[in-house]
Amino acid sequence: MRQIFLDTETTGLYPAHGHRIIEIAAIEMVNRRPTNNHRHVYLNPEREIDPAAQEVHGITLEFLQDKPLFAAIAADMMDFIRDAELIIHNAPFDVGFLNSELGRIGLQPIETICSKITDTLKMAKDSRPGQRNNLDALCKHFGIDNSKRTLHGALLDAELLAEVYMAMTRGQDSLLMDLAQTLPDVVQSIEIGHERNLKVLKADEAELAAHNEYIKSLAKAGASNW
Repeated sequence: MRQIFLDTETTGLYPAHGHRIIEIAAIEMVNRRPTNNHRHVYLNPEREIDPAAQEVHGITLEFLQDKPLFAAIAADMMDFIRDAELIIHNAPFDVGFLNSELGRIGLQPIETICSKITDTLKMAKDSRPGQRNNLDALCKHFGIDNSKRTLHGALLDAELLAEVYMAMTRGQDSLLMDLAQTLPDVVQSIEIGHERNLKVLKADEAELAAHNEYIKSLAKAGASNW
């Protein structure tokens, strides 16, 4: 099972208003184990960054001036994501921006590239209704160190998301381990049962008489549907 934990930073909140992606990070995990394989890029958005957005991530337009355009990194990023389960916190936000960027250069939506999109914000809301479920709140809930997260950053947030997801789904590991440990014993038991010639012991007269007395006592007590 191949999973990609993805996060983006943007110039603002709404791709429909012309806002763009300025940072993307994608971290790979295979069979619930990190592979140390990842992608992380800053992008030139070719537009101003909203002051409110800059307060969140701290990325300036001056810093991005010499960075590549999305079109230059799109093929590599999509190849990295291809056929994997994409795991994102508040997936509609990031997916909306990714699809906007892909549409600008004539590429298909992200849903046609990855095998599945999982929204960890929805997962958290389902399991923790009525509580704060942003990344910081979930890190606190699961005891994950997020002290380096003074500002939002795509790479750090993707790394924290992977830890949060593992904590949220830890029960899946226990179930798989139990099945892995139990199944060989069950199979072995079945195989042994087939190989043995079991001896059938018939009840003797005393046991039959005791059984008949027990049935009579049930009938007297009115237990006719035993």
